[in-house]
Amino acid sequence: MLNSKSCKGPVAPHGYPCAGRVRLGAVAAVAVVALLAAGGAWWWQQRGAVPAQGQAAGPRFGGGGAQAQPVSVGRVERRDMRVMVSAIGTLQSRATAVVRTKVSGELKALHFNEGDEVKAGQLLAQIDPRSYQAAFDQAQGTLMRDQALLRNARLDLQRYQELKAQDSIASQQVDTQAALVRQYEGTVAADQAQVDAARLQLSYTRVTAPIAGRLGLRQADLGNVVNPADANGIVTITQLRPIDAVFSVPQAQLDRIRERRARGAELPVELWDREQRQLLARGRLGALDNAIDLTTDTLKVKAAFANADGRLFPNQFVNVRLQVDLLKDALTVPAAAVQNNYVYLVQDDGTVTQRRLRVGVADGDRVSVEGDLPEGAQVVTDGLDRLREGARVMVIDAQAAAKADQAVQDAGQRRAQMLRNLTPEQREKLSRMTPDERRAFLRGLRAQREGAVPTASAPASAPAPAASAPPAAR
Repeated sequence: MLNSKSCKGPVAPHGYPCAGRVRLGAVAAVAVVALLAAGGAWWWQQRGAVPAQGQAAGPRFGGGGAQAQPVSVGRVERRDMRVMVSAIGTLQSRATAVVRTKVSGELKALHFNEGDEVKAGQLLAQIDPRSYQAAFDQAQGTLMRDQALLRNARLDLQRYQELKAQDSIASQQVDTQAALVRQYEGTVAADQAQVDAARLQLSYTRVTAPIAGRLGLRQADLGNVVNPADANGIVTITQLRPIDAVFSVPQAQLDRIRERRARGAELPVELWDREQRQLLARGRLGALDNAIDLTTDTLKVKAAFANADGRLFPNQFVNVRLQVDLLKDALTVPAAAVQNNYVYLVQDDGTVTQRRLRVGVADGDRVSVEGDLPEGAQVVTDGLDRLREGARVMVIDAQAAAKADQAVQDAGQRRAQMLRNLTPEQREKLSRMTPDERRAFLRGLRAQREGAVPTASAPASAPAPAASAPPAAR
């Protein structure tokens, strides 16, 4: 028999392996083989499941599966398309006047409010007229005195002429009196000029509007001594009706603009706000500059606008759209339907097919195209990123979807407003309510606000949670 105590190394003292170590090695080898077999089987199963998942996900990207993709569509139509040139412009007033006094004096009265609309000749301010009234009266008195002297000299000349006819007076005396009459006539004429000048100076004490327009902010107060040399004057008037917009157009459009103007056609111009969502005014092209700007290769032009509502202000930045031509009966599609010069055309069998187009000019939310598109056909406008050639689609109403989204937003805003109107006590009680109690409480508040139920203390009417209720009921 082998002595087990002597089997301490890898082999026994007699040269053979130990029996216990042989049995342990065999068991370990079998275990390793079993683990490798199990791992290989699991890997094979996972490899076969990947294609199945890929096939199941195919309809999500608009493949040939049976699932239809919801899309919004628009119509292919023929309509007149405007050829527009877009630019950024600045509004300019046709006239701006700084109202200054023409004479010096104390400002006694102001007859306007800042921002008022005034007419030409309207009284704006009054300067102390007393000194100018005195000068006028003095000039008028001098005129009356010299006129009396002139009348007396004329009477004497008439008597001298009668005496000369009787040969009772020397001719020299008659000539001297005639010269005196002419002297007084000159004096009276000078006095009359002095009276007119004094009257004009007196009229300058009434400060009137030189042009019609809108007043700015007042630059002088009552009691101030104003004079013609004041830089700011009393107030500024800016003419707003009509008003002009100055903008630049590319040189490439110059020939087309000149051709239409030579034919006597008016070129319509539109003004839009900064976001280009609201139309501000419509006008017409007025004048062209006489030189092209070499740095920008553009030409400055000016357009006139009636501005009847007064919503346009000088120095206001606007987006300008100038119509330089009109395409009659052009084939158009919604601008949202065009993607990389392609559109998805909805066919009679509910599938889509791609059509390549040549895109023309854009006018609003539509664009002119050239291509194989039948008039009246439907093209996809929303949901293009989920489609492929031959994908099946389901047409939905875009307006209905927009209304539903708007209704959800309105409901959220009403709920937020209702929560903001709660008192601190109501908010504290609401935070301790269960979800069901909170919904009932909010419905009660909403009905109370709409007048459907009588006024009551809503938090007190909400049911209190039972002490023995199980957690699932909460």
